[in-house]
Amino acid sequence: MNTPHTKVRLDKWLWAARFFKTRALAKKAIEGGKVHYNGDRCKSSKMAEIGAMLTLPQGWDEKRIEIIALSDQRRGAPEAALLYKETAASIKKREEEAEKRKLMKNTTGAPDQRPNKKDRRMIHRFKRVDSEL
Repeated sequence: MNTPHTKVRLDKWLWAARFFKTRALAKKAIEGGKVHYNGDRCKSSKMAEIGAMLTLPQGWDEKRIEIIALSDQRRGAPEAALLYKETAASIKKREEEAEKRKLMKNTTGAPDQRPNKKDRRMIHRFKRVDSEL
């Protein structure tokens, strides 16, 4: 982990911290308004600072993290985890949401059988009507 860095672009930091596989994906998420820096939308060229709070999507959940170290090099996952700290409220919220999803999954149940040809036609017809509205 490189700690002497004082300036690192946000997209590069997100890539180095292993939130995104490529810098291009990090840039796309930032420009798409998915990543918030200290509560506001930002540009991918924004310089990351120690102590800044980030809100970013991770699958079904949303993480709120604090930057505790800067690096512009992508290292292994254990080293990347040292670059940030997730807030306790964020962890609690993610666990609650995961529990809700787990309970909802148990209540819906899977269909008894796959749709046959007639069912598929009805599904396609239904979807086509909805898309035309």
